[in-house]
Amino acid sequence: MRLPFFVYGTLRPGEVNHDLFLRGRTGSQEPGRLDGVVLYDGPGYPYAVEEPAGAVRGELVTALPEAYDDLLVALDRLEEYAPGDPRNLYERIEGDVVRDADGVSVRAWVYVAAPAVAAELRARGKLIDSGDWLVRG
Repeated sequence: MRLPFFVYGTLRPGEVNHDLFLRGRTGSQEPGRLDGVVLYDGPGYPYAVEEPAGAVRGELVTALPEAYDDLLVALDRLEEYAPGDPRNLYERIEGDVVRDADGVSVRAWVYVAAPAVAAELRARGKLIDSGDWLVRG
């Protein structure tokens, strides 16, 4: 399924991985919000952790059709995600992202903390109260 991606950390415009992974591979990038998650500070990058009352700010990124497959592989590698691998740091799930421009909900891939990582973050992590990596201050 060729869903857009919801990026909320180092893949956002102006952040370290944006140009490395997304430049030249995307057709559009739109600000949006993912409900049902909260944001934790990681070692130089954030983790979204599922939490019903939370919301995280980010960008809805639509890949160019000819770049989609390569981008998916590159993002899975960046996020250290492999389907079914118990060592995953992140899991890639489908989420409903609300676009800022029109309030429409769009189904997208999002990388959230894997269960073991999420449990550790809930116990000892640093919550980013704003839900926005760019204003984590």
